[in-house]
Amino acid sequence: MPETILEVNHVKKYFPITSGLFKRTVGHVKAVDDISFSIHKGETLGIVGESGSGKSTLGRVVLRLLQATEGEICFKGEDITSHSQRKLKPYRESMQMVFQDPFGSLNPKMSVKELIEEPLIVQTKLSREERRKKAEALIVKVGLRKSDLQKYPHEFSGGQRQRISIARTLITDPDFIVCDEPVSALDVSIQAQVLNLMKDLQEELGLTYLFISHDLNVVNHMSDRVAVMYLGKIVELASKEQLYQNPLHPYTKSLLQAIPSIDNDQANKESLSGDIPNPANPPSGCSFRTRCPLAHEKCAEHEPALVEVEPQHYVACHLINDQGKGREDEIQ
Repeated sequence: MPETILEVNHVKKYFPITSGLFKRTVGHVKAVDDISFSIHKGETLGIVGESGSGKSTLGRVVLRLLQATEGEICFKGEDITSHSQRKLKPYRESMQMVFQDPFGSLNPKMSVKELIEEPLIVQTKLSREERRKKAEALIVKVGLRKSDLQKYPHEFSGGQRQRISIARTLITDPDFIVCDEPVSALDVSIQAQVLNLMKDLQEELGLTYLFISHDLNVVNHMSDRVAVMYLGKIVELASKEQLYQNPLHPYTKSLLQAIPSIDNDQANKESLSGDIPNPANPPSGCSFRTRCPLAHEKCAEHEPALVEVEPQHYVACHLINDQGKGREDEIQ
């Protein structure tokens, strides 16, 4: 088995809801609610779901940009869940993030050279000349020119700015990168170029990705395994081939049916009705039951566990878990 680079065990992230003059806590928003998974070195785990499902919060909790409410985060076998910022500093070189908005994540007052070299100044003791050589090598590796180092973010297109962000992420030689909707702010014509660059860099540098997106086509292109999130929980986790060829959870099926295709009749596809419920007041039992056409009494009474129904294929659904695949036809 490949080395496990990240292990997440029963992680929760609740944001308090306060009220009144003294900011008394009256409830919690359950952004991430008891999630567990692991990622092997060199693979890409895709996280997919609608807006509000908790994908981005999960990515920030994994990197310790947000403190988990409960649970355990192990990076390379080390439990970093409760590490202070000072104790986390050695891990920051190995754990990085590519953000959604390439313009918003780059300081417009800094040149590209300053932006790319900044992590080295903070994290390492490299000389000015060593930093310059690394920046020049990386800017070329991501498809730009050495002369671009003297320019500023506003002088580049969206796709070029994201290439700069990727170079900035790679400057500390990380092993693990969280990619939070890295191409959603780009034109469709540019998305494929950036995605292919990320795949090439992964193969060349042995990178491991946690790839977050709402676009199932993008996730299909990038991922080895896929986890489907709904209202802070993982409802299905499987290899890319299993999930796209044989989805079992009703929510996963609805998401896949909603993918536009010129080969299929969109008029005959069932659209997913309603919106994600309020995470501050989630439904009892199965969180998807209020939108599921197959929900029954047990769905309102008991929360389904994430169960392995096939080798390495996990589903949290009473219909699947209780009665097996014999009732799979009812979900199709």
